[in-house]
Amino acid sequence: MNIAILSRDTKLYSTMRLKEAGEKRGHRVEIIDHMKCVLFIEKKNPMVLYQGRKLDYFDAVIPRIGASVTFYGAAVVRQFEMMKVFSAVESQALIRSRDKLRSLQILSRAGLGLPKTIFMDYTKDTEGIIEAVGGAPVVIKLLEGTQGLGVVLAENKKAAQSVIEAFHGVHARIIVQEFIKESKGSDIRAFVVNGEVVGAMMRQARDDEFRSNLHRGGTAKVVKLNRTEKATAIAAAKKMGLSVAGVDMLPSKRGPLIIEVNSSPGLEGIEGATKVDIAGKIIQYLEQNAMKKKIQKDKINA
Repeated sequence: MNIAILSRDTKLYSTMRLKEAGEKRGHRVEIIDHMKCVLFIEKKNPMVLYQGRKLDYFDAVIPRIGASVTFYGAAVVRQFEMMKVFSAVESQALIRSRDKLRSLQILSRAGLGLPKTIFMDYTKDTEGIIEAVGGAPVVIKLLEGTQGLGVVLAENKKAAQSVIEAFHGVHARIIVQEFIKESKGSDIRAFVVNGEVVGAMMRQARDDEFRSNLHRGGTAKVVKLNRTEKATAIAAAKKMGLSVAGVDMLPSKRGPLIIEVNSSPGLEGIEGATKVDIAGKIIQYLEQNAMKKKIQKDKINA
């Protein structure tokens, strides 16, 4: 197979591991900077141009699209889909996953566990908001935040009101969530590929930090999920339309509570903690599905 990894940085661990895993299984793998792609749109003849050449020979693409370039990155993925190229992450699922509010609404409708969450349009009733999620402490998140950025723990009501008012003052969209005390600064990342949990780790925040993200100094160790946690992760990825996903959950007295479903989960932390070849699992998923797409494409062109 000819595989394109859509990534802006060839030296990122995830990008390098996917390339390595693909080549190890005998595939031709190229790293393509999606922000340098040009989309040629014509009736029944969509095309992606890159550095003066047509990218019309790929059988599959693996999107590694950063949150800040979701709009254009998703457009590139969609163009490949129009060319009948199989994508490890569908363009619509990518867009859906990047909208935190929409994601929470989808997961809520599916009956999956979530922390109590409030979204509002710059309301002045900050006290009512805080009480609605169980009172302080509360977690306040920017809708556009990633990797723990734009996430604040307000320890008391006064601090929470000040943070909410400050965000509203600069017209920032936020959500307010209950603080799950029993999680004790830890969360679970379940890595799902093709409807199966292929690895899971527990991330633990530093003593002076409540965010468990590895980018913020958290640590990770392998964890065995119970039946409910595994079922929740699989269901969350499915409801979001993601065949490759990192599902983040908080352990709680009510069971696992989903805090995010990531469409471009990093591989370094999960592979380091579990010692599982996650990149290889993704390549195997492409092998199982891209060839079906190629056969369909060949029939159309015949």
